[in-house]
Amino acid sequence: MFLFFVMFLVAVLILTGCGSQMPEQKQSGALSDLSIKTSNGTYRFKVELALDERSQAQGLMFRRSMPPDHGMLFIYDPARMIGMWMKNTILSLDMLFVKRDGTIARIFERTEPFSERVLSSDQPVYGVLELNAGSVERWGIKPGDQLIHSLLQVQ
Repeated sequence: MFLFFVMFLVAVLILTGCGSQMPEQKQSGALSDLSIKTSNGTYRFKVELALDERSQAQGLMFRRSMPPDHGMLFIYDPARMIGMWMKNTILSLDMLFVKRDGTIARIFERTEPFSERVLSSDQPVYGVLELNAGSVERWGIKPGDQLIHSLLQVQ
């Protein structure tokens, strides 16, 4: 199953034209409001949404910068096992794997740019939030904290 996912991801990247010679990508569209509720407080972000296979395959690849209060929210409906990687991603990121109700299930901090190591959710998740590296540490975000966004159902 894992090997199938990796092969599928590579095929999607090839079919969507995500070659290493591709120029830096610009922000894809409108920004959406997202908050993270932690034991230290609630923090607000502006996020791009990755809702379809093409935008999810592209993600934040080739970006050279991102404002400190911005990120990208990937939504996978229905929830499933997710594997992310950093191929062609210049920025180091913090990745937050999120359940349907917005609860953070797993976090990878300060990912390695350009790495092909697959970072797995280890359980079915509904979304992944990518923030600039260091965001998790800066705001004290941890598993169990709550994402608040219109596409996540708070119970």
